[in-house]
Amino acid sequence: MSVALKTDEPLLLRRDAAGLAWLTMNRPAARNALSVGLMGALEAELEAIAADPSIHVVVIGGAGPAFCAGHDLREIRANPGREVYAALFEQCSRLMQKIVRLEKPVIARVHGVATAAGCQLVASCDLAIAADTARFATPGVNIGLFCSTPMVALSRNVGRKAAMEMLLTGELIDAARATAIGLINRAVPEAELDQAVEALASQIAGKSPLTLAIGKEAFYRQAEMELRDAYRYAAEVMTRNMMARDAAEGIDAFLGKRHPVWSGT
Repeated sequence: MSVALKTDEPLLLRRDAAGLAWLTMNRPAARNALSVGLMGALEAELEAIAADPSIHVVVIGGAGPAFCAGHDLREIRANPGREVYAALFEQCSRLMQKIVRLEKPVIARVHGVATAAGCQLVASCDLAIAADTARFATPGVNIGLFCSTPMVALSRNVGRKAAMEMLLTGELIDAARATAIGLINRAVPEAELDQAVEALASQIAGKSPLTLAIGKEAFYRQAEMELRDAYRYAAEVMTRNMMARDAAEGIDAFLGKRHPVWSGT
């Protein structure tokens, strides 16, 4: 968690290249704390990306010394009241769900610290690559505010014991530990972070966009189902997927030992 600092700079930067949309939270002096404005900017950009067929993969990172230090405590204390708090956490929950429901894969590019709602943001992304110097925590317990909304994403990424330890102690864990418990995919030397993220994002962007959309939705939906229901649902998804042009093209390309040409249909 962090404090708000005023700036005239855009709250969020976007750069598109080769089918990738790089979103950079741009409140470096505030460790990219998730103010109402920044969350709104992220929501708006994700909605724009959802309607942009040229973008296949999204990368979310942070400017300055940190990825994201959670909610903006100064903004919170300056606007007390149950209705204001409820609206804030509803907005945050809506943002995290937009990431999960976006039909395009989202990768967190993590450096510095990712704490509280910043850790939640990492956990909400489909994939995460971090600098080996990055650190993670859900430290709300230390200030009398349990990280209940970060808990939702965290507990869906790591085992219960590991999640509870982070939530109950509020202690920082390093990137190696975050990798071991499944919070991030891997840690790389800080100087190689952009290269590693771009390589992964580009690899995924080369797949059929339709297949990625079908697969991402199915992954999250089946995870909440009973085993029998999950298999029934997954079989229906595969049947529907097999009827797509891209599936026929992919199989024919594999059999013909050539590269597929995706149509997105």
